[in-house]
Amino acid sequence: MLAFLKNWISIIISLFMLISPLIDSSLKGGEEAFFEQWSADQEFTADYAVELEKKPGKDYVILNITDMQLGKEALWTTGAKLRKNTDRLVREVNPDLITVSGDNADTRLAYIQMITMIDSYGIPWAPVMGNHDGEGTNEFWCAYNFTKAKHCLFKFGPEGMGYGNYIINITENGKIIHTLFMMDTHSRIVEPNINGADGYDHLWPEQFEWYSWAVDGITALAGRTVESTVIFHIPLCEYKTAWLEATGNADWNANHYPPYIGDYAETSFGERNEEECSPPENNGFFDLLKEKGSTKNVICGHDHVNDYSIVYQGIRLTYGVKNGPGCYWKDDVNGGTVITVNSEGTASVAHHIIAFPD
Repeated sequence: MLAFLKNWISIIISLFMLISPLIDSSLKGGEEAFFEQWSADQEFTADYAVELEKKPGKDYVILNITDMQLGKEALWTTGAKLRKNTDRLVREVNPDLITVSGDNADTRLAYIQMITMIDSYGIPWAPVMGNHDGEGTNEFWCAYNFTKAKHCLFKFGPEGMGYGNYIINITENGKIIHTLFMMDTHSRIVEPNINGADGYDHLWPEQFEWYSWAVDGITALAGRTVESTVIFHIPLCEYKTAWLEATGNADWNANHYPPYIGDYAETSFGERNEEECSPPENNGFFDLLKEKGSTKNVICGHDHVNDYSIVYQGIRLTYGVKNGPGCYWKDDVNGGTVITVNSEGTASVAHHIIAFPD
């Protein structure tokens, strides 16, 4: 009943926001005014990133939710179930930060309702775009409304890289101990690029350059290589390679959760219930991650009924657990993913599975 009432309060607020002026006077400068003018020649400074302070002696807890895909059913049962699902996750995990790895909602009303819901927890939160974001409107509108939410950390990021490439530094006693890279993997390929000629897109060369620049800059500020986590929507091609190597299972239809083999048995968990929807060509970003030596965790969404997590060549590749009943789902792949950062800046990853809402 409480979730039902909260959902209707959220709907009322959402309707108010929707009928209020959606584009204010600050938009007169055009869309480009919201992006950063960035160059790899500029110096990385501490104020470039969002900083969140961790309490000494207490782990910093991040709850990642993904693929809510709240649509035209937002006013009815799906919206109420999503609210109930998310309320329970936030209550049980009690996170310091919520990250949202894309495919958030499909219509304007649903988007406003989703933003209102997440913002109502009063916890800092950081979303990225998925391939379905903007379908019922456009990505700029979605991004703009993120920036209007009180507790949302979203930034447009550099121009020419999509919507929402930004950095969060977790600090303890003022020192950077862990970095989150929030990145836009775009939608479908419009023109042939490093990800292929047709199919799902992924990161672009400009984003590679930006990531490298930031890792180097944070290393210089901290005086050491800082461990980091990358969060985006569409999985790297290496996800499939990692699954095949970790299970020896070439046919995903044969067994969705075979025993992990060899060294993978101690460090891997989760299911593979559909084939990975990665870009058609390997863009090489995983090789860049290995080269820079900072990122130890990659979190994606996109494939709703996969939630496996495998340490592959020193980097943990994790499918975030789908949150709620939007679009397609599997009853026992529902909940969120918890990233826990200790005082050394080392992150561990675990899933928080909950019963599917009635």
